[in-house]
Amino acid sequence: MAKLEKLFEPIKINKMELKNRIIMPALNTKFGTEFGAVSDRLIDYFVERAKGGVSLMIIENTCIDWPVGKAGTNPIRADEWKFVDGLHELAEAVHRYGAKIASQIQHTGRQGSSLTSAEGQQLVAPSAIPCLPTGAEMPRELTIEEIEVLIGKFVFGATITRTAGLDAIEIQGAHGYLITQFMSPYTNKRTDEYGGDFEGRMKFPLRIIEGVRLAVGPDFPIIVRLSGDEFVEGGLTIEDTKQIAQRLEAAGVDALSISAGIYESPPWYTKIFPSIGMPMGCNVPFAAAVKKVVNIPVIVAGKLGNPLLAEEVIREGKADLIAMGRPLFADPEIPKKAAEGRLDEIRPCLYCNESCAGNMSNMWRVSCQVNPALGREREYEIKPAAKAKRVVVVGGGPGGMEAARIAALRGHDVTLYEKKSDLGGQLVPASVPEFKQPIKHYMEYLKNQVKKLGIKTELGKEATAAAIKGEKPDVVILATGATDVIPDIPGVRGENVATACEILLGKKRAGDKTIIVGGGEIGAELAWFLAEQGKKATVIEMTYGVANDMNMFSRFFLTDELAELGVEILLFTTVEEITASGVTAVDTMSGERKSIEADTVVLAMGFKCNDGLAEQLKVEIPEVYSIGDCVEPGKIRGAVHSAAWTARQI
Repeated sequence: MAKLEKLFEPIKINKMELKNRIIMPALNTKFGTEFGAVSDRLIDYFVERAKGGVSLMIIENTCIDWPVGKAGTNPIRADEWKFVDGLHELAEAVHRYGAKIASQIQHTGRQGSSLTSAEGQQLVAPSAIPCLPTGAEMPRELTIEEIEVLIGKFVFGATITRTAGLDAIEIQGAHGYLITQFMSPYTNKRTDEYGGDFEGRMKFPLRIIEGVRLAVGPDFPIIVRLSGDEFVEGGLTIEDTKQIAQRLEAAGVDALSISAGIYESPPWYTKIFPSIGMPMGCNVPFAAAVKKVVNIPVIVAGKLGNPLLAEEVIREGKADLIAMGRPLFADPEIPKKAAEGRLDEIRPCLYCNESCAGNMSNMWRVSCQVNPALGREREYEIKPAAKAKRVVVVGGGPGGMEAARIAALRGHDVTLYEKKSDLGGQLVPASVPEFKQPIKHYMEYLKNQVKKLGIKTELGKEATAAAIKGEKPDVVILATGATDVIPDIPGVRGENVATACEILLGKKRAGDKTIIVGGGEIGAELAWFLAEQGKKATVIEMTYGVANDMNMFSRFFLTDELAELGVEILLFTTVEEITASGVTAVDTMSGERKSIEADTVVLAMGFKCNDGLAEQLKVEIPEVYSIGDCVEPGKIRGAVHSAAWTARQI
């Protein structure tokens, strides 16, 4: 294994010394109160990551103009003195573990909503240009007098940050928020002193930086976050960002944090929240380009949770610090584990956006598919069991392995049954496509945990009721999963018919022309997988769209990929019969019937519970629990979260 030397070298941003090169960028969590104050939940969240060894953490979307400028429903506030105490308590809490903390002063501008964020007020922006992804509300163009007031509010936010005892300030100049809106010709059409040419568009951020520097003094670090590219016609490109970076350095900025995208970057949002199919380190080229033209530290974010990749980026001089966002949701101890050489113990981020960004789109607090303790650190602390029990876990998928892991950590004697010859369950077929490799890494993490904890495994053995009773367990946790739904339609047992899992596992081979019946996440991703192999894939879906069971961020990326690969999608269509040459289908809107040719018909119509054991065991065994797909088929989250909760109760 390559040595992680560069990643753990200290570095200074102005006078602030960081113990390593791993920082946590601003990530919307909604862990504060509904009124924007620091909560115990927020403190616990940051403390857990401070304990894990991260050097600097940045409080997300710190609002300086409540409510019209807030991002989402309840970001943390730095617009009134009454919020200083909470920020101070947060700073003190993380300082005990050697971490630094900053606030990210921010104004959402046009990228908000009068319904969900601005509390009925009209949005404001440099120019009256609506943002389609947030509802296309027409913002009001700011007057020069209002701009002057807003500059003062940014400065006041920085003043509160320093007064509260935080260590640095980050100014949010990325992702299409207000400062970006002034800098970008895509959103700034003004003809006065705050618009027009490059100098005019830079006046707003430069005046903010000037005021912040006067307020916080020469030694207090100022970081500015930038989008390397906005990915919209007429927006900022990397060449513009390089010019902006040089101007910011000259103005006294101490570090730059490079990300990418605005809300309208196609497919919407996925440049800000890089999804499972995007390349690892996707923003590194932008950071490397900026680093060539400035002499201040450059931070980069974007699928960099693998410490080996992070080390390589720094070693090659492409950035000075690595921002790990969602990976630190998944495992707050990444820095500590990496420093100790325990890379195989890092719980990897899936980059799925399912429970983090996906929860945000529902205006919920963030969660994590693979880390149920996120935002519930105190409640989910793993504590030794009052009494060690003999625990049998049935099923070696993600739910079963997580339940076994937690139970073993609490001191129980655990045996894990899996009827197949290897652990993994549905993670095995799910991890086959190249774009789903993070799932493979997660599966290997769980298998490694089972091994390291010395959990007894019974592979290739079906856990019958008799076999389980023979173990004389105190507790049985059933994680028996689900099986494919096979519809009762003519021809479904034909030689040319397969399930999605059979194709992914290589048990059956898809022909050059393949029909996929079912356009949920499984069917849509299978179409992507087959189309990348050069096969002609057609998805038949009976409802109004494909991948509707996915979060919108990943769905946008996936549907773009399907379009680029030429996947045909037939909506409001039902298969009536499978024939040797394809299917007969009916358009449920028009009633038209048609024959569609294919070599292979693949069923991706969901799963049904394997729930037969519970009733057979409850009579004789004191505690029997069912978790995951055998209760309700769903995503990894359902299995892992129910497993984590159950194993903490026994």
